[in-house]
Amino acid sequence: MSRHVSVIASTLVLFAAATSQGFAQTQGGTTADRRPIPYPVTVPSNFQQAVERGTRSPTGEPGPTYWQQWADYTINARLDTEAKRIDGTVRIVYYNRSPQPLPIVWLHLLQNVHKEGAMRSRPQETTPGMEIKRVVAQGEELEPGSPRSRAGYLEFGTTLGLRLSRPVASGESLEIEIDWGFAVPQRGSGRMGWSRDNLFYIAYWYPQMAVYDDVVGWQRDQFLGNAEFYMGYGNYDLTVEAPEGWLVRATGRLVNAEEVLPDPILQRLRRAEESDTVVHLITAEDFGPGKATRRSETGYLSWHFIADSVRDVAFSATSESLWDAARIPLGDRDGDGQTDYARADAIYRETAPRWQHAWRYVQHSIDFLSRWTSYSYPWPHMTAVEGADIIGGGMEFPMMTIMGDYSQSSDTGLYGVTAHELAHMWVPMIVGTDERRRSWMDEGTTSFNGSQAMKEFYPGRNWDIGNRGGYLQVARAGLEGEIMRWSDFHYAGPAYGIASYAKPATLLATLRGLLGEETFVQAFRKYIGNWAFKHPKPWDFFNTFNSVSGQNLDWFWRAWYYETWTLDHAVAEVTVGNGGTRIVVEDRGLAPMPARLTITLANGDILFREVPVDVWLSGSWTAEVVVRTDSPVVRVVIDADSVFPDVDRENNVWSQS
Repeated sequence: MSRHVSVIASTLVLFAAATSQGFAQTQGGTTADRRPIPYPVTVPSNFQQAVERGTRSPTGEPGPTYWQQWADYTINARLDTEAKRIDGTVRIVYYNRSPQPLPIVWLHLLQNVHKEGAMRSRPQETTPGMEIKRVVAQGEELEPGSPRSRAGYLEFGTTLGLRLSRPVASGESLEIEIDWGFAVPQRGSGRMGWSRDNLFYIAYWYPQMAVYDDVVGWQRDQFLGNAEFYMGYGNYDLTVEAPEGWLVRATGRLVNAEEVLPDPILQRLRRAEESDTVVHLITAEDFGPGKATRRSETGYLSWHFIADSVRDVAFSATSESLWDAARIPLGDRDGDGQTDYARADAIYRETAPRWQHAWRYVQHSIDFLSRWTSYSYPWPHMTAVEGADIIGGGMEFPMMTIMGDYSQSSDTGLYGVTAHELAHMWVPMIVGTDERRRSWMDEGTTSFNGSQAMKEFYPGRNWDIGNRGGYLQVARAGLEGEIMRWSDFHYAGPAYGIASYAKPATLLATLRGLLGEETFVQAFRKYIGNWAFKHPKPWDFFNTFNSVSGQNLDWFWRAWYYETWTLDHAVAEVTVGNGGTRIVVEDRGLAPMPARLTITLANGDILFREVPVDVWLSGSWTAEVVVRTDSPVVRVVIDADSVFPDVDRENNVWSQS
């Protein structure tokens, strides 16, 4: 137990003062080093213009004139499990809520990353890509490759541009209809595909509207296979035709369960929706037509799903997978005084025995994350699908995730990936960040959130340490890149992963330590609540924390997000004189942070002192703390609680020899 004592006096003496140029002159050394001082975050002109127009705010909230586009999708698709092919029609009603008329609209054709000659950031299985058979817009059938003088469409890599006969005016809507098809790759970009002739997981699979937002305009960056997706919100009406005997699970609510599921499965499904413990909906004895699904005169069943306010849809089709389910408590989501529930679904094959606990991992993750973010999971189910041979880790989609079997890992590993993928339901599924350019906004936040879930499910360990260890290893090797670099343009090697996952997750834990739990949680939850079903940019995130904390944290954002500076505080010297004990603290890194000292006295008392960050921001490299006490100082530790990501913790400690 720590004890505090009164101190006769303590003083903080700076060894150097800032020069007029904003740098400090280090005294007592053989060279005069100049310290770089983090300059203020300067937002790009398009973001500043959005603030001036009132669509964004300097406090991090959406502005009074904020707008975003919307689309309603009706998709009818058929899965040919033998030919391993999807063919379908999508009808899109696109609502132009922007103040500008749109003479050209853009869509994504993400399957084109598999086409011969496509631009890619990593090797991919080659297929013909997405085959566009018919395009109709404004009631007019468009021709491919039309010149600029008339309506038509043109494929450009993974995007599709439609030149319209007349612009879509502000406040008007546009109807588009496209017939398309594609051969399903076995391992599509490591995120979708098929496995063992008994599993399909279909994702990024239909022509989808690109985002047109108030800062960038049309965000139509190519999908190169690595940096992920930026998608707009809408409602989906999805019908999937699949052979009888194949269970289909998808984003959205299954509205015709009675037409596709046999009565015994339906009864178990209803029980699961009232049960806190697992109900085995489909067992190995239920595989096959007439057991797992109803029969059909045509040999195909139509599975009909409705999804409200989502940014995408995905689906799985399985013929030999088990199905476990239970309900998830979500608190009083609708304000009626009653606990609301969603359903946790786990779909897995018998070759994945660790998955027998997956329903519980889904249940806990969604429950915890609803409480942690103070934003309850808004959809009817969360379905985890085992997809060995397609994926090793996991990939998220609204209400759906595909993950490896984790047979060679551990139960902890499977829970960890489940918590991570399900944390993505908040970012980017609820908070709609631009993953294509700013992967750290979703992956870093999700890695942090997943670690908080791990702390509750596996108590007694600080799960943030894993993220920090990964970051520090790369930082010490000098291999990291700036977090604010566009996702597809990171340096080779570990730079993308560290800047997207481990480092931003570590910085959220650091920010919590800097601001304190209460202020951090308040800002974090305000950011999520303000930007739910909207599209924040990095500066909205920064501004939210500045506003809630009442501090200008530009030094933090600049040093940690825009630079690859590191933190290295050291106890350089401890001496005893007539004026007390003199503790010299050196800042041997470039990233400024407060230096928090825990000082142990010979009588067992413990003192706490802090070198504020302003000391380093004034240009100093060195600071002095003088402690006057009756009992001698026997130990000094910087950051004893291990809150900050110091690259060399060995020099953080001084002990009396």
